[in-house]
Amino acid sequence: MISARLAPALHPFNQLLIAASLLLAAACASPEGIVDTGATAGRAGAFAEKAKDMTIYEVNIRQHTPEGTFKAFQQHLPRLKELGADILWIMPVQPIGELDRKGSLGSYYSIKDYTSTNPEFGSLQDFKELVQQAHALGMYVILDWVPNHTAWDHAWMQQRPDYYMTDSAAAVVGKNLGVAADYYKTRGSGKLVYESNWDDIALLNLYQPATRQAMIEAMRFWITEADIDGFRADHAGHEIPLFFWEEAAAALNPLKELFWLAEWDEPRMHLVFHASYDWGLLHLTERVARGRATADDLHEHIRKDLAAYGQGAYRLNMITNHDENSWSGTIRERYGEGADAFAVFSFTAYGMPMLYSGQEAGLNKRLRFFDKDTISWEDPTKYGRFYGRLNQLKAENQALWSGPHGGMPEKLEDGNPEVFSFRRSKGGNTVIGIFNLSANAQRIQISEAGLAGSLTDTFSGSAYQLDQLELAPWQYLLFVQNE
Repeated sequence: MISARLAPALHPFNQLLIAASLLLAAACASPEGIVDTGATAGRAGAFAEKAKDMTIYEVNIRQHTPEGTFKAFQQHLPRLKELGADILWIMPVQPIGELDRKGSLGSYYSIKDYTSTNPEFGSLQDFKELVQQAHALGMYVILDWVPNHTAWDHAWMQQRPDYYMTDSAAAVVGKNLGVAADYYKTRGSGKLVYESNWDDIALLNLYQPATRQAMIEAMRFWITEADIDGFRADHAGHEIPLFFWEEAAAALNPLKELFWLAEWDEPRMHLVFHASYDWGLLHLTERVARGRATADDLHEHIRKDLAAYGQGAYRLNMITNHDENSWSGTIRERYGEGADAFAVFSFTAYGMPMLYSGQEAGLNKRLRFFDKDTISWEDPTKYGRFYGRLNQLKAENQALWSGPHGGMPEKLEDGNPEVFSFRRSKGGNTVIGIFNLSANAQRIQISEAGLAGSLTDTFSGSAYQLDQLELAPWQYLLFVQNE
């Protein structure tokens, strides 16, 4: 969902969520409704192995082409395959609510019907054909899933009002999470708006067994009917109990190998999900770009993140997405002259990389979120080649693979807090990265065994001595060694 709804890692009541969940469960759900999912129900392990060297590509169907349709986007699949995109995360494809719609076209995340397609994008058959062609090219498709709210004109509002949160249930949440009274806002029949500033959506009650079952069946539809390969879960931990995801995984993983990506930043999500958002790293890189934090702060973040999540979690490392682009600014607006350095960082230093529609063409505008705003694919700065090269480096170097399949990030002592220097090694493959993450020239000295002598930068082909190195502003170097 979008940044105005508050990034999970920064939410003021995030730390109290579990305690409130227990209270709300007692108020709103029957204990017998929670099934025993078993110790291994959550993970489709085979897909985690497959995804070890993959890049995720977020698809904004509305803005990707002038037509804004599945069929028009389908023409881009061969190009994306050549780029090195492996997993296509497609933003919600369902019909958008008309009641209290925002802008002329509405928010993707205000869903009117979970089991049909937005007619502006095309038919269900069109979507199936898109998935089929992606599969034929060796790519996978995961669908953006919005589990905790619907549009006000979703049929459930009339047919199953018990699926929704009531003001009395929200009072339990608000009291125990310290949420201000105006955070929730009632509208008709005592049902709730998700947040007071998002009046186009109504909050579902996933503590109710019937709501959870209906949601799981809707998810099942897209696997059995369209053969999708998994889900990106919108706001995956915000007022959504973890046992919902356990039940969903237990029901859906047996159907096929699925990939699960959580838009949330808590270790507990990895009881079910393969990948999660490293929101903290994204926003820290933005602060470094503005001179408000240093490269050493990035090392400290990665150290703490590994301690909290372990090596098995795939942590999404990105410099833009639909939230950041539309609400915070373009890559150049947020990273300035350091944009390319942070792009290389996101593919090499830590985690699983992600690209957003248009990023590979140097997207230079904030895409409107509720209206048509087509991406330009002219790519005058040749970013397609740049990101293609990064995808190739990721795939060809085992040290850069995700989770336990890649090398653990190791800080190289360079004697300069403005320079990020790392080494990752796995299976006889070593990658060394050196990034001047400042607007000033920097000097470093690295004198460690195995790093003496001349090393060749993979981008420029130039040779460098690490024991006495001068770096231009925002300069980055990447060295590959193989045994």
